[in-house]
Amino acid sequence: MNHSNRLGCLTGTGFVAAFITIALMVGFAFARGGHMFSPGQLNAQPGETIGGVTSHAEITACKTCHTAPWEREAMVDRCLDCHTEIAAEMLDVARLHGSIVEKTSSAACRDCHRDHRGKTASLTDLGSFDFPHDTLGFSLNKHQRMENGDPITCENCHSEDLSTFDSDSCQTCHSDIDLVFARAHLLSYGSDCLACHDGVDSMNDFNHNAVAFKLEGGHENLRCTQCHLSTHSLTDFQSTPQDCYSCHAQDDQHNGGYGTNCESCHTPSSWEDANFNHDLSAFKLEGEHREVACENCHINNVYKGTPKDCYSCHKQDDEHGGQFGTQCESCHTPSDWENATFDHARVTATTACVNCHAEPREHAGQFGTDCAACHTSNAWEPAAYNGPHTFPIYHGDGNGSCQTCHPNGLTTYTCYGCHEHTESNIASEHREEGISNFGNCIECHIDGREHEGGDDD
Repeated sequence: MNHSNRLGCLTGTGFVAAFITIALMVGFAFARGGHMFSPGQLNAQPGETIGGVTSHAEITACKTCHTAPWEREAMVDRCLDCHTEIAAEMLDVARLHGSIVEKTSSAACRDCHRDHRGKTASLTDLGSFDFPHDTLGFSLNKHQRMENGDPITCENCHSEDLSTFDSDSCQTCHSDIDLVFARAHLLSYGSDCLACHDGVDSMNDFNHNAVAFKLEGGHENLRCTQCHLSTHSLTDFQSTPQDCYSCHAQDDQHNGGYGTNCESCHTPSSWEDANFNHDLSAFKLEGEHREVACENCHINNVYKGTPKDCYSCHKQDDEHGGQFGTQCESCHTPSDWENATFDHARVTATTACVNCHAEPREHAGQFGTDCAACHTSNAWEPAAYNGPHTFPIYHGDGNGSCQTCHPNGLTTYTCYGCHEHTESNIASEHREEGISNFGNCIECHIDGREHEGGDDD
């Protein structure tokens, strides 16, 4: 009976042949050092001696870098066994390789560094790897495409190699964008672009209101170089003084009299439209003083040392001729200079009124100098006349009031209005007697009686 082999070619002879073939291949591979499986030549460019070799081409055993599938180590572990400085750097997130690991924990050395591409091929090839360029201090946010629309490559900025950078490449590209601006910017701030620019922002469109010092009012239209003098680095920009006086000291018309806190009175909107709160000073502005222009008191822009006493300014207005001293505020107030209040109790010596008070015009020299006969020190008016009078002040219906006969002031008088002394009656009676000067009654009726000697009522 013919029985078929269920294992096919997997016979004893087949197993032996396969074993011999595999043994020969492995032995040949070991004899060649694994080179028979190499995808290409290793980089032969000499560098720093690490692990006894100066280039990868000097490594003869594949297992120096590559691990077998059954080994616990990964290829990255073999890399770091030699490149110990990189291993240390990966533990520091502030350094390049540490920041890469933090951002992409699955990143492997071969993502950026590849070999077996020839003796002179570069070991660094970023390819499509998302390289965290901002960790080097310069973001690529604003550097994605060239002016002509082509994608920006590493070589556009790193013309020699990736470890060097020439700022001339900045000038070359940006001159193509705006030659006039690029030249002016270079003259103002120098050629060290990275000292100020980090690639995050487009500095020619810089929003100053996003920082602590906002541009308002008159500051809005200033050129950068008017405030940022001799500024060539980001540190220089950040250390620019933000107080007003640093820039406006030469404009200080007060000559330092009000200190250096300009913002206490001025605003960026209008330098001249100042709002000084005088009430915060030792001399508060009250009453009429609020309407006085600054220069009336602060002559020649002198502020410190300006006298605060009344007499220094009002000496020429002193109608007392210095008789009451220089303490004007004892009687006067800033609200009303003329409405003064004098406390006579402060005068200790017996003094006649006329020694201080000139005779009023209203008296017309009629009442002498004994002011106290009618007036009191409590109030000048109303006055009560108690002195001698040519015409009897209690004549007829008179009650001693000056107003009865002197309604229009003490220098004139009238008899009209008493009894039947109307102007028409008086005129008629006196014309009958041939008297034409009937308006001057007292010339004939000095005692208030008729010439016949009887009462005139």
